[in-house]
Amino acid sequence: MANNGARRIGTTIGLLRRRTRGISTSSSAINSSGSSITSTSTPTPTTTKEVNVNLFSAINQALHIALDTDPRAYVFGEDVSFGGVFRCTIGLAERFGKSRVFNTPLCEQGNRAIAEIQFADYIYPAFDQIVNEAAKFRYRSGNQFNCGGLTIRAPYGAVGHGGHYHSQSPEAFFCHVPGIKVVIPRSPRQAKGLLLSCIRDPNPIIFFEPKSLYRLAVEEVPEDDFMLPLSLAEVIREGKDITLVGWGAQLSVLNDACIEAEKEGISCELIDLRTLIPWDKDTVEASVKKTGRLLVSHEAPVTGGFGAEIAASIAERCFLRLEAPVCPDLWLGYPISPCI
Repeated sequence: MANNGARRIGTTIGLLRRRTRGISTSSSAINSSGSSITSTSTPTPTTTKEVNVNLFSAINQALHIALDTDPRAYVFGEDVSFGGVFRCTIGLAERFGKSRVFNTPLCEQGNRAIAEIQFADYIYPAFDQIVNEAAKFRYRSGNQFNCGGLTIRAPYGAVGHGGHYHSQSPEAFFCHVPGIKVVIPRSPRQAKGLLLSCIRDPNPIIFFEPKSLYRLAVEEVPEDDFMLPLSLAEVIREGKDITLVGWGAQLSVLNDACIEAEKEGISCELIDLRTLIPWDKDTVEASVKKTGRLLVSHEAPVTGGFGAEIAASIAERCFLRLEAPVCPDLWLGYPISPCI
């Protein structure tokens, strides 16, 4: 599926070069190569040793560090005490005790809470508490109080066999809400550094983890404590003909598309947004002003997807540098009945 997605996006890139100057696309293709996408612009953490780990292990390392360095931090969620369905919390209860790592419904905030939703598809029962309580707590108190740091981890995206209850990408729902940050990593190194930044941020954050990459993506990750900045996009690949923007598992598909386009003489600039809200408009704007073309690709459905927000913002900011209005979204994902 990933190869098909890359070929389709590559075809779109070719059409963009000939006909248009801006397009937002969506795809449900998932990385299947397991290759890491790295950038020379990624800050190198101060550390003495790096080891090859997969994404779920990097998340587990980050949780161990967070609990070890902050006595206010605790982890709760469905089945987290024995490691969770993806084993991301394995070993935490044994090391830090059941008073700091425990199974519970998602109905409380405070201190340095790290909650886990077993699948992002099941986050909706907690929607009211997240949107109307956690997100607005600072505002309704006149900035006197905040959530004390609330990070909600949730595996998202399709894996090819999950069905409609284990394949959703609901990030756009939360991007609409003031007071919430939304972060999605693309690799083990990114997952560890971004997760530690989220846990130590005083705002409620939804941290969506690409479950298709839990064991598939492997790269060198510092064993020590380190953080990566939030709300700062990363230029993974520099180019001059078109800007490609994505996040999470879709970055691997886009990277494959860049390689295919390069065979046709098309130079692609690839950007990992990393933080969706608040997103780094300046980095994307600077790239589009250079290339004159934009393609946004994500797993979530096109209608109301976050790609539309990026397309609208860049069309406003870069109107005089685009040769045509932003084109309609191109649906490259699996078919969904409009009646559903």
